[in-house]
Amino acid sequence: MLKNHYLKQWMSIVSYHLPELTLPQASGLATWSFGMVMTQSSSLTRVSHFIATLNQEKFNTVRQRLKEWYQEAQAKSGVRRGNKRAELQVSQYFAPLLRWVLNLWPSHVKQLPLAIDATNIGQTFTVLSINVLYRSCAIPVAWKVVRGTEKGAWKPHWQELFESIKPAVSSEWMVIVCADRGLYADWLYHQIVSQGWHPFLRINHQGTYQLDEQTQWQRLADVVDKPGLSYSAPVTCFKTNPLGCTLLACWQPGYQDPWLIVTDLAPEVGNPLWYGLRSWIECSYRDFKSDGWQWHKTRLRDPLRAERHWLAMAVATLWMVTVGGGADSAPPESLFEQLPQGHIAKQRSRRSDRGRQLSCFLQGLLNVVANLLNGQPIVLGRLFPQSWPSCWPVVSNTS
Repeated sequence: MLKNHYLKQWMSIVSYHLPELTLPQASGLATWSFGMVMTQSSSLTRVSHFIATLNQEKFNTVRQRLKEWYQEAQAKSGVRRGNKRAELQVSQYFAPLLRWVLNLWPSHVKQLPLAIDATNIGQTFTVLSINVLYRSCAIPVAWKVVRGTEKGAWKPHWQELFESIKPAVSSEWMVIVCADRGLYADWLYHQIVSQGWHPFLRINHQGTYQLDEQTQWQRLADVVDKPGLSYSAPVTCFKTNPLGCTLLACWQPGYQDPWLIVTDLAPEVGNPLWYGLRSWIECSYRDFKSDGWQWHKTRLRDPLRAERHWLAMAVATLWMVTVGGGADSAPPESLFEQLPQGHIAKQRSRRSDRGRQLSCFLQGLLNVVANLLNGQPIVLGRLFPQSWPSCWPVVSNTS
């Protein structure tokens, strides 16, 4: 079934890191994720054509095999009705997927930034996801796909997602969970705390807060009143549904509004700038869409099938940011310092500092293709997380 040498290599890597998969499931996941990387698409037709050509198989044979990988058991040809062993229960692999990520983390680093978010594909789907934040990218490790027009609370979905990945993280890890203002809820705060993790939830400026041991309520809008300031103090937020927490705030120059963040970390421990890591999840949507898997063009209409499809995209994304992140963390040696002081390269460098030109996701895509063309084996490598932002001076409110 897997005739290509590189496809077999990738199958071995996937099977090693996700040993819970059956052989057909691992083969399907490896084929899908390998095909996505090579075609920069999650299209069934496009990936099937590529794999059929690569393996010298018939297109319809490959297409049916790939389609059955994300179908429910009853829809698979040749499978006895109700045979649950033939159906991929994707939520069972969220914890193993997160363990895979953590196994690639440096052994001396025990800080893990997560972000939760909801993204839409038109009116078709809404995807609720928990993501590991890494070098301006995000790696999905748990998700729930619901119909875009479906009514009902998201609370049970989020609770199940958190519970599904809890076994993957030991107590020695410091985990922060970032979420934007639209997802704030007091139950979410307590759910994160109950797992031994630390909420980093942004809240709106409307409402009031009360400093510990004081009776006066103050406006959240007045916590920081100009750019360049930050704040940290134990408070009670909101008169209605009060929340005892640490309130962190900072107003970075160039931003229209300050960040107001609630957390359970002590004021001297939490840093409001850590919330800036959450923006990396916005970059990951470009990876899933235009830069990578073309997810926004999906023709899937069944949420459960889409959830299984996301597993292949998540594994492909992990592969790309692992390869690209390694290249991003170790730039090529430069002879810049050896150039004469008046050299044109040094003059230009003073005028402009371009920084990272490609995301580690795109670097991964380019490096993987280049490595295969050069006959190099597939090597997953390690993850090299960046240091978290350092603190600004904190302006404490003692009034």
